[in-house]
This record gives sequence, structure tokens and C-alpha cells, in this order.
Amino acid sequence: MNKVYLIGFMGVGKSSIGKKLARELGYNFIDLDDAFEKKYKISIHRFFEKYGEELFRELEYQLLTSTFKISNVVVATGGGTVCYHDAMGQMNLNGLTVYLKMPVGGIVERLKNVQRKRPLITGKNETELLNTIIERLDNRLPYYQMAGITLDVIDIDMTELVERIKKEHNE
Repeated sequence: MNKVYLIGFMGVGKSSIGKKLARELGYNFIDLDDAFEKKYKISIHRFFEKYGEELFRELEYQLLTSTFKISNVVVATGGGTVCYHDAMGQMNLNGLTVYLKMPVGGIVERLKNVQRKRPLITGKNETELLNTIIERLDNRLPYYQMAGITLDVIDIDMTELVERIKKEHNE
């Protein structure tokens, strides 16, 4: 397989891990959120406000399927990408899926002070943020668990993580 799809909840490090993994593998890197914003010339936060989640998910899926034609690529997906249009099944057919798992408390800590606006958590206090994460994670977990590899990223050294993915990817 010459495609790696990083999946997991927002804030777990899909983009930063993806960039490093792509460098280590000699692959290109695509962040689906960045690709969306570049293609449609609007932030995801603003798109959600203006057009809603349903249209966003449709266009996001189109972007995802365009990666199926690309070789030697690491793709960081959006946290909810896996839940729509059989995206998880299609990623499993077209590449290696890696679920970057993090405990809820770690996700809360990372998302409390995020720089980038995230439409599903904007304006929430810490309790509301925690409840949103628990609810969404519960809904997404069955999809995340379909991944070819599951890695707990909270205490893993980045070098170890890249090596494990490379090892699994080459088997």
C-alpha cells in the first residue's frame, strides 16, 4: 500500500504526525482540512456557519476520494471524515488506516486553547467541551476501530510512532 490515512478525533495530532511520517516515508502529505480551505477559499469554521455540516461532509468526501488516485501519500483526515459516505471502508480499500487514539482528558487539554477555530467546539466552556468530546467520540469510535492500526499517541515518542507506522506499513 502506498497510502496512509490518519484518522482520529480533532486535536490528537493527525497533521503534525502526518507531516513527519510523510517525510520519513518519502511521501507527500495532504491535510484534508487545509486542502478543503484552499480549494473552496473559505475556512472550515466559516463554511460550517454559512452552509452547514451536511454540504461540508459531501465536499470533504469528494476531496477524500481524489486522494485514492494519488500514490505515495499520507493523508490527515478530519475527525469526522470516517463517519460519512462509507469513507472508512473506502480508505481501508485504498490504503492503510491508522487510528491515532488519545484519552478524552488529553483531547480536552489539547483543544482548550486551540489556535484554529473548530466549528464543533467553538464557544464551549470546559464542561461543554468535555461533553461534546465524549458524545462525538462515542459516535465515532465504531468507525475508528475499523482502522488497520490503532496507536495510543499520548505517551509515545514521535520517533517510535513513525517507526511503528513504517513497520506496519511495510508488512
